[in-house]
Amino acid sequence: MLGLLLAGALVYLCDYVSLRFRIPNNRAQFGSVVVQRTWVIPMKDGKTQYAFDPPGPQECVNSLFPHLGDPPCWYLTRHTKQQINTGDK
Repeated sequence: MLGLLLAGALVYLCDYVSLRFRIPNNRAQFGSVVVQRTWVIPMKDGKTQYAFDPPGPQECVNSLFPHLGDPPCWYLTRHTKQQINTGDK
């Protein structure tokens, strides 16, 4: 079990080093994907209101895992529609 944990940590660390130092071949660290955000707003009367943002670019990183506060581009291209819940519902 400890070996599996260490292997996972090593893969994450190598992914970060690859991103940070642009390995291989001075590749781009960041990318951009157009996403559509939907805000879900619960109302006091029990109904739900939806607000739609216009599609816009979101920054992402070219790596396997999220780093530097950004999601990986491969994940973001598969999840271009994002729903943001603003209440407890």
